[in-house]
Amino acid sequence: MSNPAVLIQTRSFTPSEGQRPVIVHKRSLDILHDPWFNKGTAFSMTERDRLDLRGLLPPNVMSTDQQIERFMVDLKRLEVQARDGPTDPNALAKWRILNRLHDRNETMYYKVLIANIEEYAPIVYTPTVGLVCQNYSGLFRRPRGMYFSAEDRGEMKSMVYNWPAEQVDMIVVTDGSRILGLGDLGVQGIGIAVGKLDLYVAAAGINPQRVLPIMIDVGTTNEKLLKDPLYLGLQEHRLDGDEYVSVIDEFMEAIFTRWPNFEDFQSKWAFKLLQRYRYKYRMFNDDVQGTAGVAVAGLLGAVRAQGRSMIDFPKQKIVVAGAGSAGLGVLNAARKTMARMLGNNESAFDSARSQFWVVDAKGLITEDRENIDPDAKPFARKVNEISRQGLWEGASLVEVVQQVKPDVLLGLSAVGGLFSKEVLEAMRGSTSTRPAIFAMSNPTNNGTAYPIFFILCAECTPEEAFSIVGDNIIFASGSPFKDVDLGNGHIGHCNQGNNMYLFPGVGLGTLLSGSRIISDGMLQAAAECLAEYMTEEEVVKGKIYPSISSIRNITKEVAAAVVKEALEEDLAEGYRGVDARELQRFNQKETIMASKLEAVATGDLNDYANWAPCSLRGQEELLEFVELNMWHPEYPTLVYRNE
Repeated sequence: MSNPAVLIQTRSFTPSEGQRPVIVHKRSLDILHDPWFNKGTAFSMTERDRLDLRGLLPPNVMSTDQQIERFMVDLKRLEVQARDGPTDPNALAKWRILNRLHDRNETMYYKVLIANIEEYAPIVYTPTVGLVCQNYSGLFRRPRGMYFSAEDRGEMKSMVYNWPAEQVDMIVVTDGSRILGLGDLGVQGIGIAVGKLDLYVAAAGINPQRVLPIMIDVGTTNEKLLKDPLYLGLQEHRLDGDEYVSVIDEFMEAIFTRWPNFEDFQSKWAFKLLQRYRYKYRMFNDDVQGTAGVAVAGLLGAVRAQGRSMIDFPKQKIVVAGAGSAGLGVLNAARKTMARMLGNNESAFDSARSQFWVVDAKGLITEDRENIDPDAKPFARKVNEISRQGLWEGASLVEVVQQVKPDVLLGLSAVGGLFSKEVLEAMRGSTSTRPAIFAMSNPTNNGTAYPIFFILCAECTPEEAFSIVGDNIIFASGSPFKDVDLGNGHIGHCNQGNNMYLFPGVGLGTLLSGSRIISDGMLQAAAECLAEYMTEEEVVKGKIYPSISSIRNITKEVAAAVVKEALEEDLAEGYRGVDARELQRFNQKETIMASKLEAVATGDLNDYANWAPCSLRGQEELLEFVELNMWHPEYPTLVYRNE
């Protein structure tokens, strides 16, 4: 019999995002004014001669490290000076300075962002981007992305060709209707698309010349913006219903006619638009699917922290507070993950359903609930089940926790302080050796015109959870909290379920696989990969999410898991020079398993021993493929050519 190790041949991939000379059709000041090609003082003397730059820059050629050092010194000095008066938060001052760097030198901007991702991710994206969006009309300096409006109906298919880039790999779209709990910000919501794409570039290595932020302006319900003479968007009441959907339909068809690539859609219509388009276009909704994936990864991590295998997840009893779109998204994802582990059939789904008790503003949801939300109906408890548990329709959260004694209390309610002292005391009766408390709701604005402070909407603080329930719990939140000092050298770890752990990897993996759609299996594979990322030593200490400083490596692993799942589901169509057949090299599962079984049957132990290294080499090659397709912020050699 042939040695299965030869079935996967080593291949040297040509890096798609490697450093090649770049042909440019501009010189002199035009190059210095182009942020994609500008290197500032890092232009070599040869390039200065070749591009007519000699004399236009100081004579000393600086390295990129020297440039970054100079910028960081200036940043620390200017943070205070850049503040627009005493009410301007320091975070917004940092955003202004980083944005100026982005305007003049993209390569250096992303180099700074990647090197300081833990510090600057909250500046370029949440929560600071919320402040940026609220004040975008005043902060607007240089246009980024494209703007489609209700007035462009009938013209969108031709409009897409106004964007100069022939290749676009990643698009983030928003209609400005729901920005981080800040309400309807209209056209100013473009800031969320710009900021999110910065993270796709920094974390996933998407080439910044192939990303596109898009705003769909269909009006606004924000009365202040409707009356503001400086507002940059349509000063009309927001379209709704069929009129709104017809605009989005035209937009989706126009975009995917030119660029059939990955799209991340943000809207208050998130759930409905996802159901409408997800099997037709290559799209993803981070608000629904990303939040759900990160929560599921945390739930799987909590199982590991209890000293159990992730395959025991379907045994977890989970009480869920909140049945809005975010809560239902997490519930559906968790149920599908359980069902997948149980065999992915009808009985598996029914069994998984029985592990959830959902409580909304009216109490426990049961089949007796009148006018029940159709999306919540699959999780309504059967009356005969709950009567045996001493529960009833509308039972309070405290009563449900007392009777169920759950392994996990999951908060997705957007109600600050919902996990009261009584609720947390009830969690002390959990049958789990290590109960988990997930206070996942994020902060919302306090309603002021220019917010400096945020009202915390987390269901409880980590201090409350650890002090009332006990030191041995697992705690996770949607917002960042500091770890809790439990005394005697013990630390209560506060795990933030940041969507950034998943959406860059889902995007990159989908792109590299060339998958036609983003399946539930691909999303579940991403969540399981994130849950497995932590070491046993870390999860025993209560750490279920990794450090953001490792985001490039996390994204690489998640992307590889997504590619592998796309291959197993026969969804992959290939990416650029690597077609679907070549991608199958990374998915030798069936061939290897057949070889393993044959080796066992024939008693050929040498062939059997080769199975594991063969599988390992396939995984290593897949990770290499992902790594080589991640863009790195390095200055390319520029060569001028007259058009």
